[in-house]
Amino acid sequence: IEIYKLHVDSKVTSRFAHTIINSKIVNRANESREVTFEVELPKTAFITNFSMSMDGKVYPGIIKEKASAQKEYDTAVSQGQGAGLVRITGRKLEQFHISISVAAASKVTFELMYEELLKRQLGKFELLIKVRPKQLVTHFQIDVHIFEPQGIRFLETDSTFTTNELTKALTKVQTETKAHILFKPTVDQQKADPELNENILNGDFVVRYDVKRGATAGDIQIVNGYFVHYFAPHEMPALPKNVIFVIDRSGSMAGRKIEQTRDALLKILQDLRLKDRFSFITFNNKVVEWKSSLLQATPENVASAAGFVQTISASGGTDINRALLTAVSVLDKAERLPEKSVSMIILLTDGQSTSGESRMEVIQENIQKAVNGKYALFCLGFGFDVSYKFLEKMALSNGGLARRIYENADADLQLQNFYQEVATPILMKIEMHYPENAVEGLTKNNFELFFEGSEIVVSGKISNKLDLLPVEIKAQSHASDLILREEANVKEKEQEFQNQSYIFENFTERLWAYLTIQQLLEESISAQEEKQKILEAKALELSLQHSFVTPLTSMVISKPDGQQQMELANKPTEAG
Repeated sequence: IEIYKLHVDSKVTSRFAHTIINSKIVNRANESREVTFEVELPKTAFITNFSMSMDGKVYPGIIKEKASAQKEYDTAVSQGQGAGLVRITGRKLEQFHISISVAAASKVTFELMYEELLKRQLGKFELLIKVRPKQLVTHFQIDVHIFEPQGIRFLETDSTFTTNELTKALTKVQTETKAHILFKPTVDQQKADPELNENILNGDFVVRYDVKRGATAGDIQIVNGYFVHYFAPHEMPALPKNVIFVIDRSGSMAGRKIEQTRDALLKILQDLRLKDRFSFITFNNKVVEWKSSLLQATPENVASAAGFVQTISASGGTDINRALLTAVSVLDKAERLPEKSVSMIILLTDGQSTSGESRMEVIQENIQKAVNGKYALFCLGFGFDVSYKFLEKMALSNGGLARRIYENADADLQLQNFYQEVATPILMKIEMHYPENAVEGLTKNNFELFFEGSEIVVSGKISNKLDLLPVEIKAQSHASDLILREEANVKEKEQEFQNQSYIFENFTERLWAYLTIQQLLEESISAQEEKQKILEAKALELSLQHSFVTPLTSMVISKPDGQQQMELANKPTEAG
């Protein structure tokens, strides 16, 4: 079985990435063989298309509502359940895997297409391409085109398999607004050792970049009546934080996990700003407050906290409910907090509640009632014994987010990186206003907090009568209440994309649909049942309209006669 060609083609237009993986495989044997197409794609992406071509026939993937796809599949495949084609394979990736029987001397071409909106984290966008052909490929290339009308501020490529020979296979061409990256190693360059036929290409190929920004109310782009508005102010002073770290020290945290947690907390303490206030609560079946109130992050208090962190040891049960309620009451009782400051609770746990209140719904209700929209709750789940679904719902219901921390050598770094993302709030209560009578289908446009290094994205449809799209942003900064205004000339903005050769035309509409679906699904996690149904119905309709494989849809793939007739591709989620 020879992989004759493997091409990865990525077009990034204004952060929206459209990637096609095309693989041509030949059966050189003199009998039929099973051929497997196995690729990995980012968890944040939605598959939009898949096809197999063999002997002049194309077998396309068709996207349907999940339950009806499953029903069709069950009817077709009476002999037991086939495995799904997509599964999560790591922190950032999921794997698509399909096998097909190919006759002697025949060829098959696989093509998989997926799309995602690149998310700005810690000041950069990242396009991740996973490469693992497992054999030498005659025609191998990764071809990335980036077009950013705002201008490209910096661009770098990185891979986990660099050699001097492979560096020669990489070319980069960059202008003010465009970049073209081509990675095209020959068969010899792919070899780990000239004597052996093993491919060194195994790992991540990453493109990182950021765009230029003026000091205005962000940047607006318009194509075919859909707009997208990017807002990422920079060089603004940080708002003071009031942060409580709620740390699980139950028995299951013993050993390496608690060591890594201590290491991470010691580093995080060094990153607190003088204006920040902080405290620690540790819990097993008992809840222990380091101090009964928040302390300012003076060198003395930070040193004293470091001493406390070094004594945290693990044993006993897990009372998440009481630990979080204690944290809320510390914030409730706090006096003389700066009027413009951001209060947050960061929970780190590796398991489920075993002491005190252990019913998840009750804990969620208690915490939501206590927090009451005043503070942001971030939930970090350490390892795979946590109920991620529970943590995610609790965080999203309380203005924060959840993140899984993987039990690896770098768990302390993962914790520090998460803290870095929320370490520098620079705006609060952000409202993005657009003319009501001229804009519909608006994505989320009110945000509690904006952190340095991230980006706010709002998208919607504009009525065709509009010549100018006015925007107003209201927000609170460290110093004052801000009002920023901007006007986009619709015709001029449309022009920017008119003559760009490597743009897929309706990218703003697909970006709008992608963002809307992501937000509807996120909102449905913390919604009541009735509301949940409405949100999911909307997300399903958009998923089908724009052919995205989301948690609500499945792709049905038919196979040639005489083989298991049908396969299903579903979208796995972190919560399982």
